[in-house]
Amino acid sequence: MSAKAHLLIIDDDPNTLASLARAFRLAGFETTVAESAARALTLIEQRRFDLILSDVVMPGKDGLALLEDLNALGLNTPVVMISGQATVEMAVRATRLGAVDFLEKPLSTEKLLVTVENALRISRLEQENRQLRERVGRHELVWTSPVMNQVMAQVERVATGETRVAILGESGTGKELIARTIHEKSPRHARPFVTLNCAAVPAELIESELFGHEKGSFTGAAGRRVGKFEQADGGTLFLDEIGDMPLAMQAKLLRVLEEGEIERVGGDRPIPVDVRVVVATHQDLERMVRQGTFRQDLFHRIYVFPLRLPPLRERPGDILALADHFLRQIAEQNGWKPRSLSAEATAQLQRYDWPGNIRELRNVIERLLLLSTGEGEICAEVVRAALPALGGAGEPSVAVFGTGPLAGRVESFERSAIESELKRQNFHITNTARALGLERSHLYKKCQQLGIDLDALRRGES
Repeated sequence: MSAKAHLLIIDDDPNTLASLARAFRLAGFETTVAESAARALTLIEQRRFDLILSDVVMPGKDGLALLEDLNALGLNTPVVMISGQATVEMAVRATRLGAVDFLEKPLSTEKLLVTVENALRISRLEQENRQLRERVGRHELVWTSPVMNQVMAQVERVATGETRVAILGESGTGKELIARTIHEKSPRHARPFVTLNCAAVPAELIESELFGHEKGSFTGAAGRRVGKFEQADGGTLFLDEIGDMPLAMQAKLLRVLEEGEIERVGGDRPIPVDVRVVVATHQDLERMVRQGTFRQDLFHRIYVFPLRLPPLRERPGDILALADHFLRQIAEQNGWKPRSLSAEATAQLQRYDWPGNIRELRNVIERLLLLSTGEGEICAEVVRAALPALGGAGEPSVAVFGTGPLAGRVESFERSAIESELKRQNFHITNTARALGLERSHLYKKCQQLGIDLDALRRGES
């Protein structure tokens, strides 16, 4: 665990810095040293550290004042304090300011290593818990409209049995969420829920993805692989975009649904599987059957209970509820302050057609949170800037949003906004994060996700 951790060590004694840095490097850590709190703050502005180890008593700004500065920056990096002049009051204050531990000099190397390992482990557990909460939040269904009440009533009825369900609807309407809800409300809820997007897997690999393969069964098969059907044994397999499955694969899927057993690619024996299959598509399967692009016998196997999800434009009453949900969810995930929409901003959202449905709405809400500054309500002008389809003088140009799929356009805008603000703030990370309404840690994360090389950008500016 410690091999990749980067520690910042702060002490005004050069000998202590040298010995601690050497001990941690021998233990597999990467280390950076600072001889003062001021130097440490400069380093923290430039990059992220996994843990900070700081002396308390130092000339100028002491370690406790440094802790206060770190809190003001919103930094959640674990901090271990050390001191040769420790008092109970000092330790209590350090703990109240967020230090995860307080050690007295002279330091035992063994105890110090154990303390750091434990602090890193706790920090990573907290991060995993945050990620788990994010995943749970993403799987939450939100609705208020009568048409969705009818859909959810159908979900309740069909979930308790073994009926095969075909979920129909445009892209972005939440078909996977409905499939997951069916699984969670079924007797199979304690078993796996496994997904496969048939449109995202090359035709030559989809058989291996579904049924698995044996070692050496084809070039590149270096070992045995368990397929989606075996992974979902006892649970539910969700096949998204079933209309994109090749005809040859459709015949093999039909046999599995009829016989309840699969055979791995390169295998020589059938393997029984107990799986409930739920499918989804944005295509018209009945038309595809008539055109000969989808097998009629498979259609009758999977199309037992069709469940149509309405597009967002047919459920305008849900737009506000979903927007409020995403405002809270995205703010919580990113450590931002909660925001709300003004009445006119809400009206602007409700006038839009949402061709990308719920997925597009979530992307737009995240864009609104990035575009808006201050702490008040998000105003209509910001919504107009974020929705170019509404037109007007504030419509962003193609140069800002780019072209192509929505996700790419959002990334293009975010990259442009962050790079512009970095230059405006002369690459001062804290000021840039504050201007964008972000935590520093989230700004670093965003730069990494968007491929923004801070050093290269800074060099290009000089």
